[in-house]
Amino acid sequence: MIRVFVLVALVVLSGCALGETAGNSAPSGFPGNPVVRNRDWTPSLKEFSGVSMVFVPVGCFRMGSEIGDPDESPVSVSCIEQPFWIDRTEVTNAQFLQFNGVAEQPSAWSDLNRPRVNVRWTEARDFCKARDARLPTELEWEWAARGPDSREYPWGDTWQPDALVQPENANAQTAPVGSRPGGASWVGALDMAGNVWEWTSTLYDGFIYPYFHDDGRETPNNVTSQRVIRGGSWYDITDPFYARAANRGRMGADMQNFNVGLRCARDF
Repeated sequence: MIRVFVLVALVVLSGCALGETAGNSAPSGFPGNPVVRNRDWTPSLKEFSGVSMVFVPVGCFRMGSEIGDPDESPVSVSCIEQPFWIDRTEVTNAQFLQFNGVAEQPSAWSDLNRPRVNVRWTEARDFCKARDARLPTELEWEWAARGPDSREYPWGDTWQPDALVQPENANAQTAPVGSRPGGASWVGALDMAGNVWEWTSTLYDGFIYPYFHDDGRETPNNVTSQRVIRGGSWYDITDPFYARAANRGRMGADMQNFNVGLRCARDF
């Protein structure tokens, strides 16, 4: 699990290294060098048992939003000290079958390349574990979506309706994962806005900022309380406000929904 520290003011980090693509290895110079500008990073991919994951380096960003809902504030500068991998796309129906995922409810759409939905938090947690991975923390998810520039949306700071699967273009259903490449985040993760909500490991506790991972919110055995979901979905992004990378949702860990799926993370 990552370690996190929170600063009371913006920090300037030295030793930034360009993110050079390095095949199936982490970029040269990492894991230790922080990235301080999104444009200084070049996405790096690696496959784990056939699943493409993107490398997420260390660094700091402004977590939360001054213009969002009350549970997105106060904004705090939070830092990732340990790099990690995160799935390039949401977990598909095909991947869920490949790793013998177990869920009480079938997926709402059976196409193999669509997101696996109708998965409880415990089922998502156990699926990632079967892949030698885990659910991302809320902090990890937001960092992978926004980067050191603290972007408004995964792709940038300007609303682009065609960069995500949302009600105006979804035809009342999910889309195959990765179908909106223009919406890629700074690390190369796709569909971090729209298509389906994604489970995180984090307990929802209302006004939780600053983020401290060791204050109980990452308790793995609480299987009924609400957990944070991130990213919005094809069904409910009715306004750009709900596509923001800082936007938070929550759902009971013992519930499933036709517009909630998952992506996994993996320690470096």
